Amino acid sequence: MLLSIFNNVNVDSGKQVNRFKRILTSILFAISMLIVPTVKAQIISEGNLESINYAQPKEYEIGGITVSGVKYLDQDVLINISGLKQGDRIKVPGDQITKAIENLWKQGLFSDVKVLATQIIEDRIFIEIQLLERPRLSKFAIKGVKKAEADDIRDRIHLVKGNQITENIIENTKNSTREYFVDKGFYNAEVEIIQKPDSNFVNSVILFITVKPNKRVKIKEIRFHGNMDNATFKTQLVKQNAPFWKKSFFKSPFNDNKLRGKLKETKQKTWYNIFKSSKYVESNYKTDKDAIITKYNEKGYRDARITKDSLSVNADKSLSLDIWIEEGNQYFFRNISWVGNTKYSSEFLGKYLGIRKGDIYNQSLLDNKLFVEESSLSSLYLDDGYLFFNLTPVEVSVQSDSIDIEMRMQEGKQATINRVTVVGNTKTNDHVILREIRTKPGDLFSRSDIIRTQRELATLGYFDPEKLNVTPKPDPATATVDLEYIVEEKPSDQIELSGGYGASMIVGTLGLTFNNFSTRNIFNKSAWSPLPTGDGQKLSLRAQTNGVYYQSYSISFVEPWLGGHKPHSLSVSVYHNVMSSGRAKTDPSYYAMTITGAALGLGRRLQWPDDYFQLYNEINYQIYNLSNYPNTYMTMYDENTVTGSSNSLSFKTVLTRSSTDQPIYPRRGSVFTLSLQLTPPWSLMNNKDYTSMPTIDKYKWIEYHKWKFTGGWYTNLVGKMVLLTQAEFGILGMYNEDYGPSPFESFTMGGDGLASYNLYGKETIALRGYENNSITPAKGGNLYDKFVFELRYPISLDPSATLYGLVFAEGGNAWGDSESFSPFNIYRSAGVGVRIFLPMFGKLGVDWGYGFDNVPKNPSASGSQFHFIIGQSF
Repeated sequence: MLLSIFNNVNVDSGKQVNRFKRILTSILFAISMLIVPTVKAQIISEGNLESINYAQPKEYEIGGITVSGVKYLDQDVLINISGLKQGDRIKVPGDQITKAIENLWKQGLFSDVKVLATQIIEDRIFIEIQLLERPRLSKFAIKGVKKAEADDIRDRIHLVKGNQITENIIENTKNSTREYFVDKGFYNAEVEIIQKPDSNFVNSVILFITVKPNKRVKIKEIRFHGNMDNATFKTQLVKQNAPFWKKSFFKSPFNDNKLRGKLKETKQKTWYNIFKSSKYVESNYKTDKDAIITKYNEKGYRDARITKDSLSVNADKSLSLDIWIEEGNQYFFRNISWVGNTKYSSEFLGKYLGIRKGDIYNQSLLDNKLFVEESSLSSLYLDDGYLFFNLTPVEVSVQSDSIDIEMRMQEGKQATINRVTVVGNTKTNDHVILREIRTKPGDLFSRSDIIRTQRELATLGYFDPEKLNVTPKPDPATATVDLEYIVEEKPSDQIELSGGYGASMIVGTLGLTFNNFSTRNIFNKSAWSPLPTGDGQKLSLRAQTNGVYYQSYSISFVEPWLGGHKPHSLSVSVYHNVMSSGRAKTDPSYYAMTITGAALGLGRRLQWPDDYFQLYNEINYQIYNLSNYPNTYMTMYDENTVTGSSNSLSFKTVLTRSSTDQPIYPRRGSVFTLSLQLTPPWSLMNNKDYTSMPTIDKYKWIEYHKWKFTGGWYTNLVGKMVLLTQAEFGILGMYNEDYGPSPFESFTMGGDGLASYNLYGKETIALRGYENNSITPAKGGNLYDKFVFELRYPISLDPSATLYGLVFAEGGNAWGDSESFSPFNIYRSAGVGVRIFLPMFGKLGVDWGYGFDNVPKNPSASGSQFHFIIGQSF
C-alpha cells in the first residue's frame, strides 16, 4: 500500500475554488510531512500478486531490493539509508517499512516515496522503492535590482546549476537576499521566488527571484535614558550612508556643555539628529553601541554599560531609537607600581609611561602607551632585543574612585637574530632585497629595525606595499629568532606617454623606464624576458618632439649600489635637444638652437643627522649652439639674431631627507630637498670688461648660481585620508651685475608644469588654475615661491591600478628680481583632481583648477582650467 501526497484535487474553476485548491494543497502537504513518522506504511502489490492481509501481518524474508526513479543518486546508498537489507525478515505490513519511508523522506530530496512488492515467492518478498526526485536547478534570474547588486546577491546565495531545489534552499535564498538589503538599511525589502519548469531539461526548474527593496528605513530620533548628568558622553553613533564629511567630522552635534544643559533637566531627554534622518543599519548599530561604551571608558567610566535598547516605528515609518545607559562611577589612576623590572628603574618606567596619579582612568590609553604606540613601553624593550618580554597590568586595588595598577613584567632574555630569509620575490634578486634589510644575523632583535626595513622595501617600488609582511619565528630555548620577510612583486617598468602645450607648441613624449634592470645579465640570453632584470638598476630612454620644430633625446642609467657593498649611487646621463624653425638650413629664415650635454652624479646615504638623509653631487656640461637664433627667445641679447656657441659647466649638490612610508600613496612622513647648482664665476676670474663685450664673447661661458628648497609633509588625518602640505622656493642668482642673469636659465610658472619638458634650461613650475607659463616675468623669472595644500583619499590601492582623488588649494608667483620679490603676493587657485598610477605608464591624472587672480595682459590665463598629467613619474 502506498504512503504519498494527494496527487490530484478536482474542483470547479473560479477564483474561490482556485483559492480553496491552494489552501487544501498546502494543508495536505503539511499534514503528510507531519504524519509520515506515525502512519503505518503500506506496500502495494503489483499485477496478480496475492493480496496482502493487513489485518494479519505476515513475516517475509527480503529476497531483493531495487530502486527506481532516480537519476543522479546512488541506488546502494539509498537502500542503505532506508535501513532495509536483503535477507532481513520483515512483517508486512509492519514498522520496518514505515521506518524505511521515514528515513527517505528525511533526506529532503524527494517529492514522492513509494514501496512496492514486485514479487512474492512463498515467504520471500521482492521490494521496489519508487522515488520521485525533487526538481533540479537549470538556471536562475534576479529581477528588480541593479546589475551590480544582482552580482553581489549571486555571490551571496551560492545557487549551483544541477543542484536539487528543496524548501530549505528556497528559504535560505530568500533570507540571504533579503539580508543583503537589510544590511544596507532596506528593512522593508521583499523577496519573492517563483519556480517554473524548464522545458529544455527533464525534471528541471528555473528560479525567478524578484526583489522589491522599497525605501530605506531612517532614524528620526535617538533618545538616551540614564544617569548622564556629567555630560562626558559624545555620541559615537556614526550616520551610516551619510555624506563622508558628516560621518567623519561631525559625530557629535553638541559639545559637552550643551549636552549637559539638555541632560540635567531630567533623567530622560530626547536628542534630535541635527543632520536630519540617517539610515538604520543593524550591523553597524551593534558596532556603534560598543563605541559608546568605549567612549565612556575613555572618560573613566569603566563600569558603563547599555542595559537595554529598543527600536520603535513612527507613524511616518521612520524609526526612533531608545538606549538605556548605566553610567556608573568615574575612576582615576592612583598608584602605579612595577614588579619584575631589572633593565630599567621603576622611576624611569613611570616617567616613560606618562600617566600620573590623578589622571582619568582610561584603559584604552593605558593599552596604547603599553603596547600600541610606536613609542610604547613594549617597544622600548622590543627595540633592545627583549623579544620574550611580557607585561601584564593588574588592578590590585579599587577604592572609592581610585584604582591602583601593578605592572607585572617578565623581561626574559635578549633575543639574537639567527636567520633572515625572503620569500615571494620572483624577479628581484635576493641580494637587492637583503642589502636593504636592517636586521642582520647576529644582531639583537629590534622592532623598529623591522619597521624601517619594511619601509625601505616599499620605497624600492618593486613590491606591493600593502602586502609586505614579516614573520618572526622565535626559539625561547636558544634565545634566538628567525625572520622571514614576505614580499609580492608588482610591475615596476614604465612606458611614458605624455603630451602638453607650452612655449607656443604641443609637445609629445615617449619614454621607456626599466626600474629593475640588470647590466651584468646583458650577455646572458636566459635572463632576457624580455630584458634582463632583478639587480635594481634603472635605465631610462626618452624622446620628445613637436615634429620638425622641437626634438629632445636622452638616456640615463642609475646604479643605486655602486660596488654592491654600500648605498652609494652612480648616475650617468646624456641628452641632445634641438629647437628650430623647421626649415631647411639653406632657407634664409632658418634658425636653430641645439643643446648637447652629459652629467655624472654620485650619491650616498648619510648617517647624520639621521639615516633618512641622502646627499647627491653632480657635474653637468652643456654646449649651446645657436644659428640665427631670434632675440625673442634670448631676451638678454641685444642683437636681433644670435649665431655662435655657449658652454655651461655646473656643479649640483642636493641634500634630501625622505621619511615617507611608500612612494606611490604616502600616508605619513615628509620629504625635504635643498639643492644648489652653480657654475664657476668666470666673469670674476678673467678680469674682462663685460659692459661692452660682444654678445657671443660675453656668454661664451654661462655663469649662475641656483638655489632651491622644497618641503612636503604627509599627515594621515582619518582612515586613509592624507593631507599634503608643501612649500617651494627658488632663487637664480648672478655673480657679476655687468654679466647679468644667465640667458639660458630661468623659472617659468603656470599650468600642469610640463615637468618632463625642458626648453634651453628653463625650469617650469606647475600652478594649477592658470595657463602654462602664464605667470612669468617678461625677461624670465629669477625668484619664485609656491604653497600647496592637497587633501587625498584613495579609491583603490591595488598595485595594478592605484587610484586616488584629491582636492587642492595652492598659490605661487615668479619675479624677475629681488626688488620686486613679495613672498605672499601670490596667484591663488583651488580645484579637484584624480590620479591613477599604472605600472606600465606611471602616473596619469586630470585636474580642474580655478585661478582666482587675474594675470596682467592675459585675462584668459586664469579662471576655469583643465590640466592633464600623462606619464610623469613619482
